[in-house]
Amino acid sequence: MKTFLGILSSLAVALSAAAQSHNHSGGHGTNRSPAHAHAHAAAADEGCECHESEPTAGSDAAEILDPLVVTSVRAASRPLTVVSSLRAPAQPIPAQDGADSLKTIAGISVGRKGGAGGEVTLRGQAGSRLDLLLDGQSVLGGCPNRMDPPTAYVFPRAFDRVTVLKGPQSVLYGPGNSAGVVLFEREPRHYAQRTIEAEAVATMGSFGRRDGTLNVRAGESWGYGELALNHTRAADYEDGDGRRVHSQYERASLQAALGWTPDEQTLVELSGNLGQGEAAYGHGGMDATKLDRENLSLRVERRNLTERVSRVEAQVAYNSADHIMDNFRLRPPGMMAMESRPGHQVWSGRVLGELALGESLGLSLGGDFRDGRHRSRDTGTWVDDATAESAGLFGEAEKAFGPRSRVVLGGRVDTWRARDRRQVLSGGMMGGGAVPNPTANQKRRSTLGAGFLRYEHGEQDAAGLTSYAGIGYTERAPDYWELIRHESLGSRSAFGTHSEKTAQLDLGLNYTSGDFRAFAAVFANRVDDFILLQNGVQKGMRTVTAVRSVDAESWGGEAGLGYTWAERWQADASLAAVRGRNRSDGTPLAQQPPLEGRLSLTYAAPKWSVGGLARFVAAQNRVAAGQGTIAGQDIGATPGFAVYSLNAGWRVTEWATLTAGVDNVFDKTYAEHLSRAGATVAGYPTTTRINEPGRTLWASLNLSF
Repeated sequence: MKTFLGILSSLAVALSAAAQSHNHSGGHGTNRSPAHAHAHAAAADEGCECHESEPTAGSDAAEILDPLVVTSVRAASRPLTVVSSLRAPAQPIPAQDGADSLKTIAGISVGRKGGAGGEVTLRGQAGSRLDLLLDGQSVLGGCPNRMDPPTAYVFPRAFDRVTVLKGPQSVLYGPGNSAGVVLFEREPRHYAQRTIEAEAVATMGSFGRRDGTLNVRAGESWGYGELALNHTRAADYEDGDGRRVHSQYERASLQAALGWTPDEQTLVELSGNLGQGEAAYGHGGMDATKLDRENLSLRVERRNLTERVSRVEAQVAYNSADHIMDNFRLRPPGMMAMESRPGHQVWSGRVLGELALGESLGLSLGGDFRDGRHRSRDTGTWVDDATAESAGLFGEAEKAFGPRSRVVLGGRVDTWRARDRRQVLSGGMMGGGAVPNPTANQKRRSTLGAGFLRYEHGEQDAAGLTSYAGIGYTERAPDYWELIRHESLGSRSAFGTHSEKTAQLDLGLNYTSGDFRAFAAVFANRVDDFILLQNGVQKGMRTVTAVRSVDAESWGGEAGLGYTWAERWQADASLAAVRGRNRSDGTPLAQQPPLEGRLSLTYAAPKWSVGGLARFVAAQNRVAAGQGTIAGQDIGATPGFAVYSLNAGWRVTEWATLTAGVDNVFDKTYAEHLSRAGATVAGYPTTTRINEPGRTLWASLNLSF
């Protein structure tokens, strides 16, 4: 780790010097793809802080009065879509991983385990119900205990934006996305002339928080190169009562891309990523002492092929997660040293064609695949314990009926295969040793279907009122953690777990008029064969966590409004609620977040801004203790809380911006309802849940050349 960080530091110094010596070598032109043009327009329409670059001090006041610190993200003008910049600092303290970068979005909750690696939940659903793609690529962690969910491998400032698509209302991004999809995306660039530009960001905060980022881009009309260096670390933090939480972490990554752009319609890009890290966790008996990722991707895109074919895209990618968990490197060693080294390899790819079949009909057709291989290296060589693969075909169409009405519909079909490669199963600490696996070498194959239909009324990507109603259906195959990690009620293996079937209704309104913006979205679903984890199941002398299939339902939604007055004042408010029921047991559905509201107020001047954020979370008494999902299980009821934060920003020059904030101003002691349970770690107090950080001071300096 130290060798890798040393290399990054040397590269950062050299690149920074090069960037400063060439920062006057010319501007560039960006030719956005249709997908990005849509996302950018939607974000700008709703004040989502999705800008190509920071405005300069010499610009018009109307262009520079956006707050310098983002405290909330509004729904975009397109239904069920939220777009947020990953370049702007946000409160709480600017994000260091994928989970942190999503906290400002209504409807999203993050379950804490320590300082990193949070589990993201959207509308009460987590795990593989909410797919997460990095530049269109599938990334899966290796840890059977979810120490490294996909968010643990995300460095937000290596991307331009994050898009959240809520509900089963798209079929373009793989199978089984019953909660939705999160897309971390970089924007391909076409340069009009020779250009070199760089951005350096340094962040410091309480509890030893230190982040450094350097992004360098250089290009000409025929191609470009990009390099992103990221490093983040923090010591253990303290909660509001001054109790230390086992939560230190250190992570670094090197990301590079080379693009060939022989003309404005063609792009060929080869990109790669190397990441290393470690993280201490207060929720279990082991820590993540290795969080390594290797990635390689090839992407080809061609626009405006013919009058009918507006875009064709193809991509193939390889991602490998290498993880070590142990109980002695980041914590005082116990009576018995334990170590395990799991990993996950994923090959993924997609072909997509966008067709313009007349002025009122657009059609997207394509196919994709994913090939995952989970393995371990506890014996010195890699040994597979499970493989899973899927291949699918999809189509999505949008038909306009006049200037204000349109129908969007889509469907996909996937073939899913899995194989259990475990020969024996561990008996655990009290299980009497290893036993033969009853499903050893067994294979499974399923055909999964998905589809949706949505009606929209209103001016597309324009001011005014837009209403929509959609119905969607999707089938989700069990993931590795549901098939392999645990056992079922009737067997030592859960390899026979049924696929989930989700049917969901979505309704909503988006409204924009001058300085006023508002949105409201509601949903209701029924899930057959919902995959539930049940703790404390007694099997003879053993107590295990077992996988169950139950029928469930949930309903809820989000609402928000924003208003700007006197050109410089801006207020935003949002509310998110979800309620779930286990229909089979007649009990509340586990792992549902409580009612949450946010209120922010900002004053923005041409060169500076100040703001405040208040977050109100209600008590959650609807619980199912001992039940949950792979992201966590219910512990018990939680009280409500309120947290207040302040921020300020100063545009020092046209190329330098300083932002700062105080999170949890009153040093409140609290824990999120979806937090993991606290474990006994020598030298640390044990708490019921992993408490959130106490008062946190932070400052961030952004330099753009």
